[in-house]
Amino acid sequence: MVEYELAGTDVADVRFAISPLTELTLSLRTFREPGRYPVHLPWLRRTEQARERLDVPLLTALTNEALWTPDYLTPRPHSPLTRIDDELEAAAGVPPHRLLDDLAAVHPRGLPAPLRGDPAQVRVRVAQALRTYWDTCFAPWWPRMRAVLQADVVHRGQVIGAYGLGAMFAGLSERIRLEDGVVRVRLGSPARFRRSTAGAGLTLVPTLFTRAASAPISPEEPPTIMYGARGAGNLWQAEVQRAPGVLTDLLGATRAGLLTALGDPASSSDLAGRLGVTVSAVNQHLRAMRAAGLLTSARHGRSVLYLRSELGDALVGRPG
Repeated sequence: MVEYELAGTDVADVRFAISPLTELTLSLRTFREPGRYPVHLPWLRRTEQARERLDVPLLTALTNEALWTPDYLTPRPHSPLTRIDDELEAAAGVPPHRLLDDLAAVHPRGLPAPLRGDPAQVRVRVAQALRTYWDTCFAPWWPRMRAVLQADVVHRGQVIGAYGLGAMFAGLSERIRLEDGVVRVRLGSPARFRRSTAGAGLTLVPTLFTRAASAPISPEEPPTIMYGARGAGNLWQAEVQRAPGVLTDLLGATRAGLLTALGDPASSSDLAGRLGVTVSAVNQHLRAMRAAGLLTSARHGRSVLYLRSELGDALVGRPG
């Protein structure tokens, strides 16, 4: 049981924030127990080939059989607009003693082979593996993930305004309760401590990769609670497309074909081969549709991967 004594019972002591690195780290649980996260099976299938190119032994070693993860890789974010680059930079500079303490907390019986060796080198390997994992499996889908997380934050704010903090905390998880100014979180870990939020506040972090509630296992960490975001079940819903003629009349045959094809990330060269259009022509169309807000893009190695945005999904007919 982790207990946080709220320094004040008003909204000022509680804030919401989103952490890309927390999502990245907690998603590693699906490597060990994909069956416990059935909602993400479509994403796991879509990224199966990409994950074959990752340092899977090291990434898997960042969790244990109880699905704990190192605290330094689930940092307390400072806003709903936290950037992955900033968080990975901070993780790459974590002090060696902190690295060892956090890894030992996850693996008290001894570190797995991928995490052994000089702490400075382990720190670099972990940061590099996570960066590759982000670029390969997360960046193309992050706009969709972030939209679900941000929608959850808006909803929680509405609950506070209508019913108060107690109702909001009760709605986060059955493991979380606010009683007499103390937020109590029942965890699956043996962590037991109580601390005040005075001077630090309490940060609530929605995540797509927890089934209940999580909190740092060390009382030295800033007061933080991670909870399951609403709407995760809709994130990977199968696409429902309107008749192709509707899009063709609106966008033209080539752009309609590109928009329809980009339910999964793809590069311009891949799209050119699939649609029988030159790469230069595809790039011209992609830039125009991205400027119109229909696509998002992310660099992967030497390629740029494109993916439909929420607006593009709505135009094709995918339920949001």
